[in-house]
Amino acid sequence: MLILGIESTCDETAIAIVENGRKIHSNVLRSQIETHKRYGGVFPELASRQHVDHLLPLIERALKEAGYTKRDIDLIAVSYAPGLIGCIVMGLNCAKALSYALDIPFIGVHHVEAHLYSAIMSRDEKATYPALGLVLSGGHTLMARIDDIGSYTLLGSTVDDAIGECFDKVARFLDLPYPGGPEIEKLALSGNATKYPFKAGRVKGKPLHFSFSGLKTNVLYSIKGQNNNKKAPSILSEDEKADVAASFQEAAFKDIIKKTILAARMENIQDIYLGGGVTNSSALRAMFEKADSKLNFHFPKKELCQDNAAMIAGLGYHKYLSGNASSLDLEAIPRVQL
Repeated sequence: MLILGIESTCDETAIAIVENGRKIHSNVLRSQIETHKRYGGVFPELASRQHVDHLLPLIERALKEAGYTKRDIDLIAVSYAPGLIGCIVMGLNCAKALSYALDIPFIGVHHVEAHLYSAIMSRDEKATYPALGLVLSGGHTLMARIDDIGSYTLLGSTVDDAIGECFDKVARFLDLPYPGGPEIEKLALSGNATKYPFKAGRVKGKPLHFSFSGLKTNVLYSIKGQNNNKKAPSILSEDEKADVAASFQEAAFKDIIKKTILAARMENIQDIYLGGGVTNSSALRAMFEKADSKLNFHFPKKELCQDNAAMIAGLGYHKYLSGNASSLDLEAIPRVQL
C-alpha cells in the first residue's frame, strides 16, 4: 500500500510517499525558518499562506522522487491536530480535495502520536510493548505509556512551556537566532554547565509533569539582571553567556531524563521511544545514553526528528488497517490531548 503523507501543523510544509507504513520512497520538506527568524518564532498567518504556495509543488516533487504518479497512491494521510489552526486547515483541505478527485480514502493523523511513531518507524526490528513514549518539540512535551500503536496512557506533560518553546525564548534572551535549540547547543559547547545552579520546576503531586517557566525566568534574570524584563540589555560577557547556555541546557535535559527514568521504573518498562525536534540534539542523546544502561533509548532517524510527512504516512497506514478512515467533514483541531 502506497501512502501519501501531508504535514502542515506549523511552519514546515512536508510531503512523503511511504510504503506499508515503513519504507520511505520520498520525504520532502520546505522549511519556513528564514521567513520567521525576524520574529523570533512562528508568525501564524505567514505560515498558513506559505503552505498554500508550497503544498502542490511539493506533492509533485515527492511523487517524482519516489517514481510514482497520483494514480498509484492508495491512501492519503494528513495531520489534523494539534497545531496552528490555519496551517492545519491548509494541509487538511488539500488532502480532502485529492481524496475526492482521485477517489481514494484519506485518514486524519494526530501529529503528536506520529512523533511517537517516528522512532518506532526508524527501527529495523519490530517494536515490543509496553513501551514508554516521550515527545519533545517546540509545541509539545509529554510522556505516555504505549501498549500498542494507537493505545496510549498519558503519564506526564508540561504545565506551561514546551521544552522547544523554552529553548527558543532563552535563545532570544541571549540574542541568538531562531530556532533556539541548535544555537544554544552550539554556544553551550564553550560554556561551563555548573556555573549557574538552574533547576526546572516541580509540579506538586505530579512527579512526571514538567514545568519550565520558572527555569526560563531564572535564566532571564541571570542575563538581564534581577526583576528586569526581556527587553533590558544583557549584563553578561560573551563567556558568561556561554556558561548560561550550558547551565540552562544541562538543567532542562537533566529534568527530562530524571522524569523519563522515573516513569520507566514506575511502569516497569525498558524500551523508550523518543520523538520531536528537540530529540535531534546531540547533547540530549549523549546525556540519555549515559543515564541508565538498563534502559533502551530509541531515537528517530535525524530526518524524522523535526516535523515531517513520513511519520504521518507511516502512522496513517496502521490507523487505516485498524479500520479507521476519515470523512470529508473531518475538522482541524488546534488543541487536543493524545
